[in-house]
Amino acid sequence: MSTELLKLLSRNARYSIAQLADMLGASQADIEKQIKALEKDGVICGYKAVIDWDSIDNPFVSAIIEIKVVPKADLGFEDVAEKIASFDEVESVYLMSGGYDLNVVVKGKTLQDVAQFVARELATIDSVTSTATHFVMRRYKELDICLFEGEKDDRGNILI
Repeated sequence: MSTELLKLLSRNARYSIAQLADMLGASQADIEKQIKALEKDGVICGYKAVIDWDSIDNPFVSAIIEIKVVPKADLGFEDVAEKIASFDEVESVYLMSGGYDLNVVVKGKTLQDVAQFVARELATIDSVTSTATHFVMRRYKELDICLFEGEKDDRGNILI
């Protein structure tokens, strides 16, 4: 039942114990016990609100950085990934397969702040051989939650 419980919590971490128990056909005590065990075991790492930053006066910009790395002997990608993850500007770090090694999500106040962070901090790390920065223009879905209410992108409506 833990997998179903985790799915529900990932969809909405504000469900009450009573609501979760009803949805899963379990007792409240059992659900509470499972959640505490999942938190203790590090399966549940935290709870976070998913915010549609585009719906308010957006205080930051986001970028996805593709990073190619030469891994260090005996450390693989772990050393450089940990170093990158330690920066406050970095929101996420993922090891990837394919054309690049690490996918890094970065936040900054302006496009220039992000570009300078990449140039001064990420690109200068010993193992990093190249970076490619992609700025996020709009979020449509974040952590399994749709962030738009039927708004249409009108770029396809071209009159000739």
